[in-house]
Amino acid sequence: MRILMAGASGFLGTALRTHLAQTGHQVTQLVRGEPSQSGQVRWDPYRGVLDRAVVAASDVVINLAGAPIAHWPWTSGYKEKILQSRLVTGGTIAAAISEVENRPAWVNASGIGYYGDRGDEALDEGSTNGAGFLAEVVRQWEGVTQPARDAGARVCMIRTSVVLDKDGGALKLMKLPFQVGVGGKFGDGRQWFPTVSLPDYRSAVTRLATDENLEGPFNVVAPVPATNGEFAKALAHHLGRPCFATVPGFAVRLAAGELSGEVLGSIRATPRRLDEAGFEFAHPTIETQLEAAFAERVRA
Repeated sequence: MRILMAGASGFLGTALRTHLAQTGHQVTQLVRGEPSQSGQVRWDPYRGVLDRAVVAASDVVINLAGAPIAHWPWTSGYKEKILQSRLVTGGTIAAAISEVENRPAWVNASGIGYYGDRGDEALDEGSTNGAGFLAEVVRQWEGVTQPARDAGARVCMIRTSVVLDKDGGALKLMKLPFQVGVGGKFGDGRQWFPTVSLPDYRSAVTRLATDENLEGPFNVVAPVPATNGEFAKALAHHLGRPCFATVPGFAVRLAAGELSGEVLGSIRATPRRLDEAGFEFAHPTIETQLEAAFAERVRA
């Protein structure tokens, strides 16, 4: 398939772009600067500039663009950047898809934060939008796809959980205190911590991009949920390090400010719609996810 990709140079974007190319798809990368190699096309989402001919020639658009969530501190200015970076890029893509005759499918990044802090409540794609900053960001982020949907395009929203891999994302930072023997759970450790392996993330997004029968929101999260405490214990065991430390909730709130609500929040999400589609997770448990995250492998 001919795939047009935004946000293709970050941790997830690079991994997904490489996977798509290795599985026979033709990937064109949208870049904001001057193209430096073949397979790149310039766009300027903040000016609404996206070549309609390039969009019309694509089978699928995948958009992973957006300012990183894992940033400290969350000033009012950075919170606005988190929101606008998603709305602007998504809005530009939505307009382009709705204006071309041959409309490609659209797989748009989203987040498991859609549900907000919900304690022990079991959550699937039919659950309501929660409260909190990220829940509101994701609500608007998904809403920006509406013009493309109204125009008849197939649109999937990937409500991504924490993607585990030793070389990038959250795990790259989270493993550090464990490696020096001071790792442990956050707060009481009973909050649900939704995660997925990088291989399962790549496979799930590829399935959403290529299966014409799938549309709407999908939780990209492993089917066997784990708590923050269980994650910490499994990570310590995998690294051969102790897990005695506890980062008290008040310390997290003091250090992280408003971001602490996301760190200490609990989201017990399940991948109901992927399960119904017959998708099989290679790494369903936190133990198998960590095995995959630290596996030695040849990288492209």
